[in-house]
Amino acid sequence: MSAIEVMTQTTPSIVVDHVSKSFAKRNAHSFKEAFVGWVRGRKVRTERFAALQDVSFQVGEGESVAVLGFNGSGKSTTLKLVSGVLEPDRGTVLTRGRVAGLIEVGAGFHPDLSGRENVYLNAAILGMSKKQTDERFDAIVEFAEIGDFIDQEVKHYSSGMFMRLAFAVAIHVDLDILLVDEVLSVGDAPFRERCRTRIRELAEKGVTMLIVSHDLKMVEELCERGIVIVKGQKTFDGPIRDAVELLRNGKH
Repeated sequence: MSAIEVMTQTTPSIVVDHVSKSFAKRNAHSFKEAFVGWVRGRKVRTERFAALQDVSFQVGEGESVAVLGFNGSGKSTTLKLVSGVLEPDRGTVLTRGRVAGLIEVGAGFHPDLSGRENVYLNAAILGMSKKQTDERFDAIVEFAEIGDFIDQEVKHYSSGMFMRLAFAVAIHVDLDILLVDEVLSVGDAPFRERCRTRIRELAEKGVTMLIVSHDLKMVEELCERGIVIVKGQKTFDGPIRDAVELLRNGKH
């Protein structure tokens, strides 16, 4: 095997290199307390909360990787950094190819537009042409199971309808990297199973995946590798079964 072939096989789709990210954390417990303090001339002190500390990993092309950890560990921050929603304070995040993030599903939806208009709007945001969206429109609506509601303004949708349509758009676009953050808890059991099936199909097509979920059984099915993050620091990176076992046993 030539050096070029080896490099092609190991080319990463995602690179997270010594990344750190922190956020401001106010000491006041509520807006009311902050306002009272401001009226009385007291400064509201802020502290920095380290969401991620010097985290590094790579995800190879076509690899499915789960990011695991308890609430507040830094999992969702990691996905938002990879998606480009956030920028790191230190370090570098690189991606190769088209990225679709099921992180804040429906974030690009406009409440005063109809479902149909939002499908075209979001598909365009995710890089699809009108012709491509025309070709996939019926499949998107069928997957979302919203029927005649497609021509109603989405502000009149139930939360379930809204999420189903947003999810359906995101998984019908052409993409190289899929980022998934807990959205597989959307809808009823049959819909969740169809979501899993669709994600398996994308994985089989060679789409690179980075998944955050508390559903350990699901990530064992969808991923071959797990990264465990504890209090903003990577503590494990290896086979998914070992990562899940560490989390279940509380051993990091």
